[in-house]
Amino acid sequence: MTEDTTAADSASTDEQPVVLVVEDEPDLADLYAAWLGADYDVRTAYGGHEALDELDGAVDVILLDRRMPGLSGDEVLDEVRERGVDARVAMVTAVEPDFDIVAMGFDDYLVKPVTRESLLETVEGLYDRSKYDTRMQEFFAVSSKMGVLESEKGRAALEDSDEYRELEQRAAKLREELDESVAGFGDEDFEGAFRDLDGDDDEDLFDDADFDDL
Repeated sequence: MTEDTTAADSASTDEQPVVLVVEDEPDLADLYAAWLGADYDVRTAYGGHEALDELDGAVDVILLDRRMPGLSGDEVLDEVRERGVDARVAMVTAVEPDFDIVAMGFDDYLVKPVTRESLLETVEGLYDRSKYDTRMQEFFAVSSKMGVLESEKGRAALEDSDEYRELEQRAAKLREELDESVAGFGDEDFEGAFRDLDGDDDEDLFDDADFDDL
């Protein structure tokens, strides 16, 4: 084996996941980048147009502010999905979530201010989701939206919302399909892997370790 081949193999092994931080407050964007820098290859964009310039197929996770001048986070998200970029996206924003998030193509939603721990856990969780198939990723995203709405809205508002009922129905259908696809996976293990979708349980939605073999 040549030295060049050895060096290439080493570089491939050491390659870090790529995280794109999109935040129009430079100090906050740089803080997120500093938190993530030890474990990820971080790209930083201080606005929507700059984010699209940084966007390519190498990006694994995007942390995206919603409220930005010029090109909003919602518009950036639409462009990400239109380009077919296979990246997991978390909205990290001060915008309180409303039922309009049901139609948005993000994977997770964090309301500012966020802690270092929650940001790192979110990025790690989103990157891990790339191991799963499309159906499992959709289940995670749908359930995340349900959890966000349950934490922000009262029970009466949820019961009156057509959008929330659609989420419930989609989550139930996906769960049924996934249940069928994991034949031999114990019922207790499956139930333990996901939090109660009624929103009465504050535990984490899922434990990625339980699904490593899916």
